[in-house]
Amino acid sequence: MSRKFYLLLVSVSAALALLSCQQAPPSTNTAENKATPQMETAKKTPVTDLEGLSNRLVTQVAVVKEGEIVFVNGGVRDMELLENIATDVRKAGAYPLLTVGSDRMFKKYYEEVPEKYDSQAPELDLKLATLPAVVIGIETNESDDIAAGVSPARMAALGKAGEPVADLYLKRNVRQVNVGNGLYPTAYRAKRFGMSQDDLSKTFWEAVNADYSTVQTTGENVKNALAAGKEVHITNPNGTDLKVRIEGRPFFVSDGIISADDIKKGGPAVSVYLPAGEVYCAPVPGTAEGTVVVSQTYSNGKEVTNLKLTFAGGKMTQMTGSGPGFDDLKKEYDARGDGKEIFSFVDFGINPNLHVWPASKLGNWIQSGMVTVGIGNNAWAGGDNKLSYGLDMFLPGSTVTLDGKTIIENGVLKLS
Repeated sequence: MSRKFYLLLVSVSAALALLSCQQAPPSTNTAENKATPQMETAKKTPVTDLEGLSNRLVTQVAVVKEGEIVFVNGGVRDMELLENIATDVRKAGAYPLLTVGSDRMFKKYYEEVPEKYDSQAPELDLKLATLPAVVIGIETNESDDIAAGVSPARMAALGKAGEPVADLYLKRNVRQVNVGNGLYPTAYRAKRFGMSQDDLSKTFWEAVNADYSTVQTTGENVKNALAAGKEVHITNPNGTDLKVRIEGRPFFVSDGIISADDIKKGGPAVSVYLPAGEVYCAPVPGTAEGTVVVSQTYSNGKEVTNLKLTFAGGKMTQMTGSGPGFDDLKKEYDARGDGKEIFSFVDFGINPNLHVWPASKLGNWIQSGMVTVGIGNNAWAGGDNKLSYGLDMFLPGSTVTLDGKTIIENGVLKLS
């Protein structure tokens, strides 16, 4: 599933535990109490100024206003930060509702909840989705293989049931802030990037806390240049050669702040992904032509190599790949409904201060000069494909031309 597919959607029926921020009595559940040592460790060794970060997220990024309802979501490891956010929301005269998720909770859902409930109408979620003006979420996963062994059909059914909920969040212009953006410094991610977890953690939190003024300026310049263009051509030494039209399509910038202008626009404009630094759009439907090759990615914790997607008329016509994870990736794709094959977005990283991938073939959303494309859901990028599935593909080291003019060369952004 795409990392940006409704990252901040609060889905109680999909195994989240609701906690009232007005009244949170100590848990007497033995299983829940097993998480206590993890919480204490996090408090002993804070990786950043959690008080300052919380205040910034609430007052500057999400711009929480008095009287608003704010959903806050994260995992046990970040409980201190979540507590700070809930408190700062209340200090602003707004009303916080905290939800907590975990890998264990995700697994227990598929292990113990009867399959017949996967497609059950999400009545509670639909009611809850009418409430918040703001959602602030922190990525919760600790491992990359939590879906290993889970039936792709079950995941597809659960995702399909949640589509109306996610659509309601977009229609209501709920301001959404995600902390993580596929870079949260977990042990598995640090290993893949060829870094120590401490180094990745330092890099990540410095990026989250960065002054985004330069990114904002670059973002506007890149957006204006792209908005004036008609076609982008993406090539890469790995064999990627793709053309897609972008003329007349709205571009969005994740620059670290939800501005007054963003709030006026609503929809995708009021979503921010931290660390920030991206310009993206849903291209002209039916125009993607060529091939995309991903040298290395992962599915359910297993490596996928030489993933190749062929496009004609804006739709994927063939998918091939190798490595132990390819079968899992293909099975998840096959389980999804119509729209999974549609080329969905182009995304360009513009943050010059983040460098995490030189030791690997992996990419990330925000690094300056990064190119990301995908299939499936693109509602977050201004498109109309609301399918509960997406496949994101990072293309580090690419060259991109806009109407024949080079704007990214071998992974180096030429616009600023």
